[in-house]
Amino acid sequence: MNNDTNNREPNKDSTIGILDSRFNQTLRNVQGLLRGRSMPGKILLSQRVEPPDNSNLSSPTYVRNSSYSETGPSNHKSETVEEEIHSTSKPFGTPNENKLKISASNVESASEEVRKSSMGARATDSARVMKFTKALSGTMVVLEKLRELSWSGVPDYMRPTVWRLLLGYAPPNSDRREGVLRRKRIEYLDCVSQYYDIPDTDRSDDEINMLRQIAVDCPRTVPDVLFFQQPQVQKSLERILYTWAIRHPASGYVQGINDLVTPFLIVFLSEYLEGGVDNWSMSDLSSDKISNVEADCYWCLSKLLDGMQDHYTFAQPGIQRLVFKFKELVTRIDEPVSSHMEEQGLEFLQFAFRWFNCLLIREIPFHLVTRLWDTYLAEGDALPDFLVYIFASFLLTWSDKLQKLDFQELVMFLQHLPTKNWSHQELEMVLSRAFMWHSMFNNSPSHLAK
Repeated sequence: MNNDTNNREPNKDSTIGILDSRFNQTLRNVQGLLRGRSMPGKILLSQRVEPPDNSNLSSPTYVRNSSYSETGPSNHKSETVEEEIHSTSKPFGTPNENKLKISASNVESASEEVRKSSMGARATDSARVMKFTKALSGTMVVLEKLRELSWSGVPDYMRPTVWRLLLGYAPPNSDRREGVLRRKRIEYLDCVSQYYDIPDTDRSDDEINMLRQIAVDCPRTVPDVLFFQQPQVQKSLERILYTWAIRHPASGYVQGINDLVTPFLIVFLSEYLEGGVDNWSMSDLSSDKISNVEADCYWCLSKLLDGMQDHYTFAQPGIQRLVFKFKELVTRIDEPVSSHMEEQGLEFLQFAFRWFNCLLIREIPFHLVTRLWDTYLAEGDALPDFLVYIFASFLLTWSDKLQKLDFQELVMFLQHLPTKNWSHQELEMVLSRAFMWHSMFNNSPSHLAK
């Protein structure tokens, strides 16, 4: 074995070239997942070259960490792809010493398993439900564990409780939870009474204009879902948005924030209304229940935007910064797409601004939004940076298509992406690729350079 190693030393550069080639091939394989190509199989990202272990394929779990500073979690198992990312102190080092080594082996019938995956399977299989039940049953919820579970999807009926906890709106101590929620809901009602339920004569000109803009935007919110066209729903959105804007004068109301309320509204209404959203009616609820839902939406929106305030302040510098990172990442992963867009004169800001402003709500079917937001909220404070990876994975779903379009066709395609018939399967693949790329590149910014 030692002789073998010594014989390979003079050919180190050649070995590195082979590894580079395998690295790029793996990326191309992953890019092809949603374009109907064969699955890359089990991907092992490691600084150790070891035979992959195929003996423990089980239900999927993606492990995220509340600090999110590591290169990746310890075990991530999927019905279709098992990714094992072994963190080290220097996951990407000098070319000669710490070159990323990637090996791939086939998982039998992986593509078939993807096709068979049911809607929300990760969130509803009995083993995962039991894990969530255990995580939520104690006197003190361990938020790190809850984030790990939630990253791969939350069971529908548990989502209201889980989201409140993930956002820090509800305390992890169950003995305090009811009292805190009651107090915060009363505080919201006091704010509505103080800022919203007043005559226009008591408002400034700027406040009147802001309220009018909100009133114009509410009927435009998620126009393809009839529920949001109900006058009572639009009035609730108006109260939430106006109250939030008055309480956050640094940004005030910015178009796009209206979209961000909608996942919260659907999730918290689901505690009181049964069946599909298309059959819901706000008139079936008492004023107290509506007030509770509005309060929960208000506080959760506040918690969410606390971590991305500069996305909505003047000139929205936070979004511009993330769009720059987004372009960098796409260039590193799929340089032909980036070069083609540049050649056609298409700036990333022209299409990606809306993605960051509305967090993809306008780009995917609304029934997938809450699943996507499970991952968003599980990311915690790391969400803004992780959005870059999700959006890169989303964009490169259509890598081949994009390279065939001219400027006008690119603009039209990116404004009307063909996601109408997407299911959870496509969304899960976008998130899986984003997770892998984040694990590869997040702690190695030098690898994002051309």
